[in-house]
Amino acid sequence: MSLVPALDLRPVEGDIAVNQAPSNIEAEQALLGAILFDNAAYERLSDQLQARHFYEPFHSRLFSALEEYIRKGQLAEPIVLMERFKRDPAFEELGGLRYLADLVDRAPPAANAAEYGRVVYDLAMRRELIRIGGEIANTAHTDAERNARDQIEGAEQQLYALAESGAPSTGFVSFSDALRGAVEMTAEAYSRDGGLAGVSTGLIDLDQKIGGLHPSDLIILAGRPSMGKTALATNIAFSVAKSYAWEPQPDGSKKTVNGGVVAFYSLEMSSEQLALRLLADASGVSGDRLRKGEIDSHEFGRVRDAAMEIQDAPLYIDATGGLSIAKLTARARRLKRQVGLDLIIVDYLQLVTGSDLGANANRVQEVSQITMGLKALAKELSVPVIALSQLSRQVEQRDDKRPQLSDLRESGSIEQDADMVWFVYRESYYLGRAEPREGTPEHLTWQEDLDRVQNLAEVIIAKQRHGPIGTVKLSFNSDTTKFGNLARDGRYDVR
Repeated sequence: MSLVPALDLRPVEGDIAVNQAPSNIEAEQALLGAILFDNAAYERLSDQLQARHFYEPFHSRLFSALEEYIRKGQLAEPIVLMERFKRDPAFEELGGLRYLADLVDRAPPAANAAEYGRVVYDLAMRRELIRIGGEIANTAHTDAERNARDQIEGAEQQLYALAESGAPSTGFVSFSDALRGAVEMTAEAYSRDGGLAGVSTGLIDLDQKIGGLHPSDLIILAGRPSMGKTALATNIAFSVAKSYAWEPQPDGSKKTVNGGVVAFYSLEMSSEQLALRLLADASGVSGDRLRKGEIDSHEFGRVRDAAMEIQDAPLYIDATGGLSIAKLTARARRLKRQVGLDLIIVDYLQLVTGSDLGANANRVQEVSQITMGLKALAKELSVPVIALSQLSRQVEQRDDKRPQLSDLRESGSIEQDADMVWFVYRESYYLGRAEPREGTPEHLTWQEDLDRVQNLAEVIIAKQRHGPIGTVKLSFNSDTTKFGNLARDGRYDVR
């Protein structure tokens, strides 16, 4: 192995052996020499560069030793390292102390260390890409038990993990930089309608309570059956997608400036059923009458016009039943890579399955894995995730049917991982099932109470890391399963 004084780090063009792994020994030598000459050069390297990224095995061990000494605050120089490697056969084969001295003698300026580190890392990623490609090909040839779709999703997951491993670590951020980011976020919120820092739900009072939907947040939306969990999630998804607007960036990417691209995992309803709900919302025609075909020509015209208006909304529905958390994550990553992603909705949590938990795992452990996976996904993709959840039947045993945190199924993990917990509650649902005998004074009182709450709904914010808890009142139209802003104090619902 020879040292090359002038290093040419440009990609090699022309004929390259098919099985030759991409590498640049000279770049590795230059990087190691720069660090040996000036240990401070190590601090210029990106956190992503690791010992395993070096192609030459001895270089990998040498870099690991350099890291160890420097992080301990010790001087890393040839004489010290000679003692460390004196029993290493490769060290002796390369020339021992003379090899380390040559690395120092021919070291480039320490200011160039970061560039050499980038070359070493890039070539390591190419070798890893070749390895993954080989594994994909081998699996496709030999693994007959896994179907092709599962193999494709596994391959996508590996490739996405490789791509994400190149994201540099932020490390420490000075307070002045953090403060600048906070001011920019505030300025952006100020420039938006409603002064929101996050994505608007389309519901004014809810937005005011939570400040919009924030990236990296896991929101649990829970309620008993028929309370309107799916309806509220669908309304929010439609409002976000319908408001989507973007502007081009210098690198050709799109920056969302309003609304967003939505991924809706509908594990209970089919995509057609979900679309029918959205069509009822947009057209104002009863969803029940749409299903039965009990509409006139005028209403059909409204439905047709609404369908034309909303068909291009960036709302993507995955109605795969029994989806695992691993597959859900892989598909979200794919959508983010292909078209972008600003909001994920999962309907509902208890229908997602865990993976690789072993035969002795229980449901609580599985739900814990799922909620942790959803929170990790929210942080990884920097998008809010709304996960719907069922409540236990103990709600029905109380006089006051308003849910509380202890009503969450497998509540320990769900409550712990969530940034926000919302409960949907409609008093009219319970009141309507407690009708007294007609003609009695009790029936008159009951009718008055029912009329008072008939079109009202509550979203109870039971947990919020970023703000206060409390209750938000909304309007609810049971015909179109539409939640809206409550008309009050001179302000009317304009959705």
